Amino acid sequence: MILASVRKLRSFGIIGMNQRNFGLVSKYNPRHLYPLVDDKLKTKKLAQDAGISVPQLLGTLNFQHDVKGLKEILKQHKQFVIKPVTGSGGKGILVISEHDHTNYYKPSGDALRLHHIERHVSNILSGLHSLGGKPDAVMIESLIQLDPVFSNYSYEGIPDIRIIVLKGYPIMAMLRLTTHESDGKANLHQGAVGVGIDIGTGNALHAVQFGNPVSRHPDTKKVFTELTIPHWDELLRLAAASYEMTGLGYLGVDIVLDKDQGPMIIELNARPGLAIQVANCAGLLPRITAIEALNNIEPDPQVRVNFSKENFSTTLRRLPPRKQRTRATDHAKNKFS
Repeated sequence: MILASVRKLRSFGIIGMNQRNFGLVSKYNPRHLYPLVDDKLKTKKLAQDAGISVPQLLGTLNFQHDVKGLKEILKQHKQFVIKPVTGSGGKGILVISEHDHTNYYKPSGDALRLHHIERHVSNILSGLHSLGGKPDAVMIESLIQLDPVFSNYSYEGIPDIRIIVLKGYPIMAMLRLTTHESDGKANLHQGAVGVGIDIGTGNALHAVQFGNPVSRHPDTKKVFTELTIPHWDELLRLAAASYEMTGLGYLGVDIVLDKDQGPMIIELNARPGLAIQVANCAGLLPRITAIEALNNIEPDPQVRVNFSKENFSTTLRRLPPRKQRTRATDHAKNKFS
């Protein structure tokens, strides 16, 4: 029974953790480059140096004795996000949407006192949420302002878009929508909704919560079939350009849309998870195979985006793979020559 299930998944092109770890992460991501994405402060500087927008850094804390200065940092800002510098999977992220210097309110309306936040920060510094449990640092960022397109699709938080990039080519995308159950965090394991996004159009394809199909947002009841991500070409270009920015061949690029600042990169991941396949009802393997079959990697991110849009869209008109590659590449070269 188990063997039959494995064979069925393989027939759909679904890859598992071993294939990801050895066939993608180890193959395309040199270990000496991991700190560029595992450390969010380094990622932020990398993006800024490349001219890419990121949330504003409001402050950092590096040692336990820094906690006593937390109140002074927070009182200057009505909204903020507290993150572990080397956290992963959304662990340890605390979002405060407003405060009166006594009560600090989460997007859900739950109130915290300063001593609760100080304890949370102390736990981050001790390594509670870090990769490997090592002592960590804390970064405090500005709170992203929700793009109106997501007003009816996200609850008590800010959604983000995860784009998987292989050798500079965007190959699969997913929107992660916050819910009441996820406590306003775009974390699938905590109850956020994962929405597969068509690479060619930015349109919603399928949606899941806790791995189960859903057609409406569990809190707002808005149907997902009407959802299209704005600035889609720009998001794909940002994701594609992250290849040159980091040198990593297999990458998860997390982007948010701010209503005033537009697309911003919030995180890069050298070991992106595989739940994106469930959200898209599609496996990564055929797209990986298509990229690995290319003789040359186009140096222009826009050309790579055009190739991905034509080859990996599930809604645009499809051509045989060889003709797709030729038409996509020729079209892109003609357009940008």
